[in-house]
Amino acid sequence: MNKTRTLPKKQLPNKAQRHKLFGSVEPGPRTKPSEKNKMADLQNSQNDFLFDLDEVGIADVKHPITVTSNSAPTSQTTIGTFKFSSSIGKLSKGTNMSRFTEQLQAYYEKGLTIDFKTLKAFTKDLAERLNQNDAEVEVGFPWFFERRGPYADLAGMNHADASISVKYDVNEGYTLNASLSALITTLCPCSKEISEYSAHNQRGHVSMSISLNEDFDEDEDTADWKEMLLEAAESNASARIHPVLKRTDEKMVTEQAYENPRFVEDIVRLVAADLYEIPSVKKFKVECRNEESIHMHDAIASVTYDKRQEEIEPGR
Repeated sequence: MNKTRTLPKKQLPNKAQRHKLFGSVEPGPRTKPSEKNKMADLQNSQNDFLFDLDEVGIADVKHPITVTSNSAPTSQTTIGTFKFSSSIGKLSKGTNMSRFTEQLQAYYEKGLTIDFKTLKAFTKDLAERLNQNDAEVEVGFPWFFERRGPYADLAGMNHADASISVKYDVNEGYTLNASLSALITTLCPCSKEISEYSAHNQRGHVSMSISLNEDFDEDEDTADWKEMLLEAAESNASARIHPVLKRTDEKMVTEQAYENPRFVEDIVRLVAADLYEIPSVKKFKVECRNEESIHMHDAIASVTYDKRQEEIEPGR
């Protein structure tokens, strides 16, 4: 039988003594000013610092946000990952980093809903706060949306990775961009063609980046850009991804995929056609990556198109 070993009770030094044991020292003399108006402000130094900077700011800022949608849930709280920046001329040494997060907190206290209308106001206010001619904000977030099975109609939550960016320039106005990455199912047309029965399929990742007209407004257009991009990806897939599938649903999804085979090249072209037909989209890039089920590699394809470069028809 093992005997329990009894340890003597430790006599620890107090916390101040422990800190001293591990290297803490008494505060030294304070010779520099503690009043803000007497402190040196190196970031606001003026001189010829050789080069203009395209952007300076802060990135990877995590913060709670509200996202709205026409789909259920119509309002959701999620986590946004922010990047804030502006350009500065060569006569300025740096920017005021604290003003980025000060502005974020000010908007959060009023209710921070991530949409183009809000971020337009945000970037304009930020440029004025920084005393600069421009400012830009980017925020990425997971967007959740309800998806029901095609037959049993049981609901579950899917999600896509979304991002939105707005740049304000006092001379050029606003630049609006958005992106969304969604999952789809694809079935190989070649496998279907050459096989006596069945066909291999794969999970596809469709990533879409768009540039929107400066006057795009969710309230006026009643357009949810997240839904718009999601529908472009899913409606051109072999089948949609579902969180809840009963046997009746699985039969329908499997047969739908077999009836709509897609190469990765097909996906990007079909999605591009849908984005091309949206009047508010002026430029887009579509990428697709298929995780092949019978290969060790992924299949990829992409297409980029700028509608602004099209030849203007005579008389228009």
